[in-house]
Amino acid sequence: MIMNKKRGLIMGLANKFSIAYGIAESLKEHEADLLFTAQTEYFKDKISGILEDFKSPEAIICDVSKDGEVEKVFENIYEKYGELDFIIHSIAFSDKNELTGKYYNTSRANFLNAMNVSCFSFTEICKHSQKLLKHGGSILTLSYYGAEKVVPNYNVMALAKSALETSVRYLADDLGEFDIRVNAISAGPIKTLAASGVGEFSKILEFERHRSPLKRNVTQKDIGDTATFLLSDLSKGITGEIIHVDCGSNIIGVKF
Repeated sequence: MIMNKKRGLIMGLANKFSIAYGIAESLKEHEADLLFTAQTEYFKDKISGILEDFKSPEAIICDVSKDGEVEKVFENIYEKYGELDFIIHSIAFSDKNELTGKYYNTSRANFLNAMNVSCFSFTEICKHSQKLLKHGGSILTLSYYGAEKVVPNYNVMALAKSALETSVRYLADDLGEFDIRVNAISAGPIKTLAASGVGEFSKILEFERHRSPLKRNVTQKDIGDTATFLLSDLSKGITGEIIHVDCGSNIIGVKF
C-alpha cells in the first residue's frame, strides 16, 4: 500500500467517468486519504455522493478563476487538516462551441479564459503549494497529445495544454529546492464529460485504438495507477516530466 498514511487534495473531480475519479480510485486502493475541491456549490452538490466512496468530507469550494481564491483555500485546508503529501490538478475549460471547426475562429475571451482556468490555475496552485506541502511532496496535472501534434477540434485547448506542459518544467525547477516534485500525465483519449465537448471525439477514439501498439484505448485505471506511482515515494527521482499514458500511440508516426 504505497500511499498508506499519505493525504492529498484532488482538484477537478466532475463525475465517476472523469480521469480524476480513476486517480482517486487508485489512490484509495493504496490507502491514501483524500480531500476534494469543487469550483462552485453546483459542482459540490454533483459530487457529494461520489465523496462517500472515498470516505471524504464534503468538497471545499475553490473557484480557481478568482484572484486570491487558491491561497485562501489552501490556508483554510492547512488550518483544518494540516500538511498534505500531494496535490492533483485536473482542471480545464473551454467553451465547447469553440471546440469545433478552425482554431483561428477562437474568440479572445475564450482564449484568455481557457488559459486562465487550464494553465494559470496550475501555476497558482504550485505557487501556494508550500503552504500545504511543507515537507516536500508531489504535484500532478493532466495533459493530452494535442499539446504536441494537431488533433481535429481540440483547438484552443491544445494551446492551453502546451502552455501547461511548459509550466510543468519551469515549476519543477522553481519548487525543486523545497523537495516538491511537479509532473504531468499526457493521457490518451478517454470518454469523459470534458471529452464529449470535442467535435467528432468518437473518431479520435477509434483512430487511437487502431494506432496504438497495444491495440486499445487507455482506461481510467491505466491513468490512475500511473498517477499513484508519480504521487508516491517510488518516483522520488522524477520531476518535470510529461509521462504519456496512451497505450503507446504517441510513438507512432505512420501506421498502415
